[in-house]
Amino acid sequence: MDMNIHASFLPQIDPEASLAFYRDTLGFEVRNDVAYGGNRWITVGPVGQPATSIVLYPPAASPGITDDERRTIAEMMAKGTYGMILLATPDLDGAFARLQDSDAYIVQEPTAQPYGVRDCAVRDPAGNMIRVQERG
Repeated sequence: MDMNIHASFLPQIDPEASLAFYRDTLGFEVRNDVAYGGNRWITVGPVGQPATSIVLYPPAASPGITDDERRTIAEMMAKGTYGMILLATPDLDGAFARLQDSDAYIVQEPTAQPYGVRDCAVRDPAGNMIRVQERG
C-alpha cells in the first residue's frame, strides 16, 4: 500500500493563541483557517512539507460526544493528557531557545533519554503535549 499521513488533529480552545504558537513560535505556515458556527478550524504545517498538516480543531464542536465527555476532554486538556504530537528538528537547542522565549509552558528541557533520543517537551496554549526530538 502506498499511504502517508496527511493530517493529524490537535484540539484548541483559543484559536488566536494556538495560531500564534504554531505560526509565530514554531514557524509553521497557515494552510487553512475556516470559521463555521462560531468555531474555527486552523490547518498549519511545516514550511516546505505541504503534504503534512496539523488541524487545530475546537473539541466542543465534535459531533456525537456527550456533555460529560466534553467535560472530561476539557479536564484532560488542562492536564496535558489529551493531545500529543512528536516533532523533530536538527537543532534541538535552537528550537528550545525559541520555545523558552515564547509563552510555551516548558515541561522538560533538552534531555538525553534512556531510550536513545535527545528531546524536550512543552505544552501548547491548549495544553497539548509537544515533544521535540533532535534529528541527526
